[in-house]
This record gives sequence, C-alpha cells and structure tokens, in this order.
Amino acid sequence: MAAVATMALGLLKAGDHLIAARGVFGTVVPLFDQILKKLSIETTWVDLGDLDAWRKAVRPSTRLLFVETPSNPVCEVADIAALAQIAKKAGAILAVDNAMVSPALQRPIEFGADIVIHSATKYLEGQGRVLAGAICGRADLVNGPLYSFVRTAGPAISPFNAWIVLKGMETLRIRMEAQSRSTLEIARWLEGHRAIERLHYPGLESHPQHRLAMQQQSAGGAVLSFVVKGGRDAAWRVIDATKMLSITANFGDVKTTICHPATTTHGRLAAAEREKSGIVEGLVRLAVGLEDPSDIRADLERGLGSA
Repeated sequence: MAAVATMALGLLKAGDHLIAARGVFGTVVPLFDQILKKLSIETTWVDLGDLDAWRKAVRPSTRLLFVETPSNPVCEVADIAALAQIAKKAGAILAVDNAMVSPALQRPIEFGADIVIHSATKYLEGQGRVLAGAICGRADLVNGPLYSFVRTAGPAISPFNAWIVLKGMETLRIRMEAQSRSTLEIARWLEGHRAIERLHYPGLESHPQHRLAMQQQSAGGAVLSFVVKGGRDAAWRVIDATKMLSITANFGDVKTTICHPATTTHGRLAAAEREKSGIVEGLVRLAVGLEDPSDIRADLERGLGSA
C-alpha cells in the first residue's frame, strides 16, 4: 500500500482524474475514494475487462490508469497492451499491479505499461518475512516525482528488509515455476469437485480469458480461488477443517495459504462492491506453496468432503 500510495500521491495533483479497475486489492478502494478524494483527485471505477468502459471513462484531466492483473482474488485478466494504447492516446500513465504473478511470469512493461507495482511481501521475498512494496518503470517517473516523494514523505523500506527481499528474489523464478505447476494440478482437481460451484484460475483452458493470460504470462501463477456450494458457512468449514494449510490473508509464501476474501482482504468494502468484483460469500482463495500437491489436496478434502 505504501507503493500504491506513493504512485498516486507522487504522480497526481488536485484536479486530476484516474481510472481504476474494480477488483483491485481491497485497501486501494478507500485510498482512492476517500484519501485522494479529499485532495480533489477523482476516481472512476470500471470493469477490468471492459475496454469500451475504459475508453469512455477518459477525460481531459485523466492522468493515470491503474489495474491489477490477474486480479486478486478472482483471477480476472486485463489486456495490458490494449490498456497501454488507451493510456497513450489519453496522455496518461498506465500502472499495473503485478503482485499476483511477479516478474518471473509476467512483465507488464513489455506490453506497454509505464509503471509496475509489486507487493514485495509476496513472491519477490517469498517466505512471508517482511512487509515491502516496490515501484518499477520509466526512469523519468521513478527517478523523478516518485523518488522525490519517497525522500520527502518517507514511505521507505528498512535496509535489512530490503536485503531480505533481494535474497528472496534469487530463487524467484524456480519458486514460481514449481508453484505454478502444483497450482495447475490442484485447479484441475478442484474443477471437477462436487462441492465446488465455480473455479477461478487463468491457467485452465476453461477460464474465459485463458488465451489472453497465456499471451501475457508464461504460466497461470500460484493463486486460485473457488466458490464453495453453501455460501459463507460452507467456505469457512473448508478453511477451518485444514490442518496443514496456513490460514492467513497473505499469499506468495512457500507454504500454502488459504483465506476468506470477503472477511479479510476485501472486508472493508461494502457487500455490493464485493459482489460487483465477484467476491461472494462462498469464495475461498488458495495460494499454493511448495508442499506436495497430494498433501494440499488431502487437507482441502477434509472440508470439501463435508461441504
């Protein structure tokens, strides 16, 4: 969130307008709708995949387009190259939150993004030991207004935590490749499970944006989500029945984590806003680690078998 706030406050001024995709990380919504609004910076929210909505939302004052792809937690995929064209035509900056798949699997700058945001807490570091954010992108932006904001306002990571992130990045590629393979295996199992109403994973051929995802990503990633039949109570029975999985709102660890987004990562949003983003009460997010997939399946089946 420090990285997202630095991006917004470093690049925008009173009277500016930004366009953001619904379904971004939950805390981004009050940042944009409350804090930026106090500074007379207005936000228009659009559906992530509706390119016409992005185009129609552009104003003369539009300075920034912000999207997370794949989105957390329902794994919607945005067309980065198309959004880059819209931003360029508007004279605006395209910023992409790449936390869900990391630069090991997706490099938005290669598709025209100007700025890439990372929650380094997640895959960059890889073991859940630090809180950290990162901003990468055009030198004129990173070395100019963004660096100036960090020096003045102080949202800077400690040197030791920065070192921990750098050490974690040494194994980033091999971790992401291994975790993505396991996630695809588990997704294929969950897809046919009798207790599952809906599954979200861009690595599956059944995902509505699978082809686009595979054009932009080298693998499906290590995060999936699924809707359990029976709503919130059924979702929590699955979560609470696990014995090996870590119940936490974080993801990106080498250990598998599981959470209920509607009451954790997106709990600050109004129910109607969550519904618009696909974050229903029965939704469970699973971030697959490096354990044996058969052990993860067995742990999930404890709850799914009774759901």
